[in-house]
Amino acid sequence: MKILLINPHDDTYQHGSSAFKRRMSYYALTLPTLAALVPEGMAADIRIVDEGVEDLDGFGDADLVGITAVTPSAMRAYELADQARQQGIPVVLGGPHPTLMPDEAAQHADAVVLGYAEESWPRLLADFTAGNLRPLYAQNGGTGLKNLPLPRRDLLNLKKYLKIPSIQASRGCANRCKFCTIPVTWGQNFHHRPIDEVLKEIEHLGKKRLLFLDPSLAEDRTYAKQLLKELIPLKVKWGGLSTIRLALDDELVDLAAESGCRGILVGFESVSQKALNGINKSFNDVQRYKEAVKGFHDRGIAVLGTFVFGLDHEDEDVFKRTADFIDDARIDLVRYAVYTPFPGTPAFEELDREGRILTRDWNLYNTENVVFQPKAMSREQLQEGLKDAWRQTTSFRSIFKRVGWTRRLRFFSFALNLGFRFYAKRVVLKDNPLPPLQRGST
Repeated sequence: MKILLINPHDDTYQHGSSAFKRRMSYYALTLPTLAALVPEGMAADIRIVDEGVEDLDGFGDADLVGITAVTPSAMRAYELADQARQQGIPVVLGGPHPTLMPDEAAQHADAVVLGYAEESWPRLLADFTAGNLRPLYAQNGGTGLKNLPLPRRDLLNLKKYLKIPSIQASRGCANRCKFCTIPVTWGQNFHHRPIDEVLKEIEHLGKKRLLFLDPSLAEDRTYAKQLLKELIPLKVKWGGLSTIRLALDDELVDLAAESGCRGILVGFESVSQKALNGINKSFNDVQRYKEAVKGFHDRGIAVLGTFVFGLDHEDEDVFKRTADFIDDARIDLVRYAVYTPFPGTPAFEELDREGRILTRDWNLYNTENVVFQPKAMSREQLQEGLKDAWRQTTSFRSIFKRVGWTRRLRFFSFALNLGFRFYAKRVVLKDNPLPPLQRGST
């Protein structure tokens, strides 16, 4: 049996016109994990194509096509699915968007997989082999991460990505931020792999630099402490994601630094506490932001801060206030986004009830376009304010002020800032008019 697994492109992640240069892309683990879960006795020939870094040259002689999709890539996923089915090839759709919109996805697929797939994907393949493919698959029982096979990274075109391999130790998040797809897609429980299995995977990779893709590695403090302690003897350097709680926990952030953490992505989201409270992220304390950044910097950890614009308690001065705060706090690297109410999230449901969803064109749900009516400003003001913030933060004046705060990462941080400057010019700062909005459904 020949299986083709596809990660479709979207407007900001596409081979040949991607916003980021090739060397700034890291690989996701979804498709390599699905490939590893194919039962050995099935003798399957598996091919993976990631349209973010390479072109899809057709479906070949595939017997089954599997496509994973997030919201901004959903329309491309449906396009590919329709093409494959027109050629008589059965299609399976999965990932966050099909999980949140299964009825919509079912119009373009022979089967839809909801949520995690460690148990349901092998079961689907067995049904397909027996000629009994069902339209919907969901995980039976729990979502344990024990004894999982190693992802088939050998099926990826690794030359197209960062040389730093991706790895994951945990899944899920217990927080309930309104805009986040994780709680509604994967549940609000925190799942973690046995630490000895994580260490074996690191040993198998044979690399001294790692990128942890966990949504928030330090949310389970007990697990995080043990994992970080076990990483210390390996003498690796790693980056990952966390809330500001990590920096404000002296014992935990000390362990993170000692274990080799050199960079952390932190979702600050807003410099307005009222805005944070409105999206259920009150655990972010604006008054302690600088303390958190300093806590990382004092231990040689660079900070990638992410911020969203368009929250209900933000007016037009938020763009300048945010950019000024970033310069003042000397946050090493910054990523701005438009507040985006992904379908299925509490944010979408709330704005939809209020009649503020302006379009259901999923192509525009890439966090760079305004797809809802802001409360305290116009759509045009939000889009232009986003550009103003990018202009200030990607200016050389801002970059030189922020870079070098973490001395051991000075040159690396400068290179990344240049990459984000390239991204801003390529995607955000273009003089294109706002995309037209269509209120109809897809």
